[in-house]
Amino acid sequence: MVGTQLNWDQYATAWARLHGGFDPRAAAPVVRAWLRFSYHVGYILGRLRVGPTPVTVFGVLLCVCVPLLVGRPTDGPFLGALFVLLAAVADSVDGAVAVATNRTTRLGYVYDSIADRLGEVAWLVAFWLLGAPGAVVAAAGGLSWLHEYVRARAVAAGMREIGTVTVGERPTRVCVALIGLLVAGLSGLIDTDVTAGTITMAATVWVLLAGFGLGQLISTVRRTLINAG
Repeated sequence: MVGTQLNWDQYATAWARLHGGFDPRAAAPVVRAWLRFSYHVGYILGRLRVGPTPVTVFGVLLCVCVPLLVGRPTDGPFLGALFVLLAAVADSVDGAVAVATNRTTRLGYVYDSIADRLGEVAWLVAFWLLGAPGAVVAAAGGLSWLHEYVRARAVAAGMREIGTVTVGERPTRVCVALIGLLVAGLSGLIDTDVTAGTITMAATVWVLLAGFGLGQLISTVRRTLINAG
């Protein structure tokens, strides 16, 4: 409800509790600024009585637009990058609305996770449409999905926190998708024949980071659960 909205300090405390104890007030300046921005947008939407679920759905629709736009001549990859950025904002803001208005639910967490995976599939389809090999795209998606699955199963098995922040987390995927599409667009302005090679490099970077991050997570999960047992 509007009357129960949290101020920044209350929000940061609640957010930390939902994210393995990571306090946004102690984060790096860029991360802290991003989270404060999300909080303020979420606060405004809460005042307007906009719930987190419509924001989540809107974010998914933005992601779906990415593969629909990347094929446009000249500006397609740039528009795709713009919609990735907007979707990333929506992804951050829906959680901010939920926390700031005391509407966090287990079901909402599930919806948000599903929305994230659907969004990443849409971005990888855009990579494929621009020329990235299907095998590389599938590997990127599979490793990212496995990363989230391992963490979810580890929590179900008794790991109380997120374990570790790896190089293959959701923000990394957002950055790779955003930068990959921007660079593909720029290379296409120079020579359209190199667009496929550029986006293939971006997909390969995604695979490498996702694979390394998965290794980091599995190592931490193994150590944590063995010590807990």
